[in-house]
Amino acid sequence: MDTDFAQLNDNALNAGAEWLARAGVRPTRQRLSLAGLLVGDGHDRHVTAESLFLAVKESGESVSLATVYNTLRAFCDAGLMNEITVDATRSYFDTCVEEHPHYFWEDSQELTDAPSGEVAFSRLPTAPEGAEISRVDVVIRLRRK
Repeated sequence: MDTDFAQLNDNALNAGAEWLARAGVRPTRQRLSLAGLLVGDGHDRHVTAESLFLAVKESGESVSLATVYNTLRAFCDAGLMNEITVDATRSYFDTCVEEHPHYFWEDSQELTDAPSGEVAFSRLPTAPEGAEISRVDVVIRLRRK
C-alpha cells in the first residue's frame, strides 16, 4: 500500500481542486484535503481508508474515519477512483481509473499494479439478461517464497 502521500501544500491543494473540478465534485474542505493527499504530487496510488485517515491526521487536518470512507465512495461514484476489493474485509482505492490488473501481496497487505500486457482473456462470460459487464477487476494474490 502506498504510504508516501503528497505533502498537503498549496500545490497539492490546487491539484486536488482541479481533480475534483474535472469530475464536477463539490470541493469541501475535507474533500480538498483528501484529494490533495491523493493526487497532489501527480502520482497514482492505492490506499485504504485507514491509511488515508492516518495521512490526513499527520497533515494536521481534522477529518473523521467515517468522512474518509464517505469521501472515497463519493470519489468512486464520480469516476475519480476505483474500489478494488481484495477480500470481504479489505478494500483499496486506486487513483488510476484505467482498467489494469493488480498484485495483492498477502504478507504485507500491499496492492500494486501488475503488468497489463501480460494478462489475457480469451473471452468473458455472457452477462445475465438485463445486465451488462461494467468492469473486470483482476487481483493476483502473491505470497513470497
